[in-house]
Amino acid sequence: MAEVVVQADRRSEGIVINDDWPGYRLDLFNYPAHYSGDLDCVIIPHGVIMDRTERLARNIMDDLGDHDIVVLCVLKGGYQFCADLVERIKALSRNSNHTIPMRVHFIRLRSYLNDQSTEDLHILGAEDLSFLAGKNVLIVEGIVGTGKTMETLLKHVEAFRPKMIKVAGLLVKRVQHSLACVPDYVGFEIPNRFVVGYALDYNEYFRDLNHICVISESGKKKYKV
Repeated sequence: MAEVVVQADRRSEGIVINDDWPGYRLDLFNYPAHYSGDLDCVIIPHGVIMDRTERLARNIMDDLGDHDIVVLCVLKGGYQFCADLVERIKALSRNSNHTIPMRVHFIRLRSYLNDQSTEDLHILGAEDLSFLAGKNVLIVEGIVGTGKTMETLLKHVEAFRPKMIKVAGLLVKRVQHSLACVPDYVGFEIPNRFVVGYALDYNEYFRDLNHICVISESGKKKYKV
């Protein structure tokens, strides 16, 4: 069985899951019965996500402690990661000499049709971000693929002249023709497979999965629009 390899050289690289990692068998975990037959495997169990999120919260505290932060949560796929990350930062702040006063703002991006990314990117809730001027901004995203979406968002946010921008991404997908747009804080680097769960969806389905799973071909056909 292939192994999950932990890269320790640069903190931003996160945990690297190899291309030949088969994932965990579904029967080893609890998941909603209505998704039976719709998934191939569990690629990242919920408990591992939680532990990694706590580590990222500590890294952010180390780097940004004592700064006022505006958290820009990218909906919908990033909402669960953002909620858990913010909660762990708050917990660390309560027990530390360093604190991070935070406010959270939500925006929504949409660029996928079924399992394919499109060139048509919509940014909702980000028309006027003038309140970001002079602020320290932490963008929280669930998954980064080619980097085009994040690059577009960064340019949009930069136009409002924040003092600093950092990006936390739970997942970074290894894809061809990806841009050099790697988040400052990365949870996991994963193979180029379509994953769902932990608020990541396929046509609005699978957000209710606790684990991050690989969708099956039958699942894609079942929920295709």
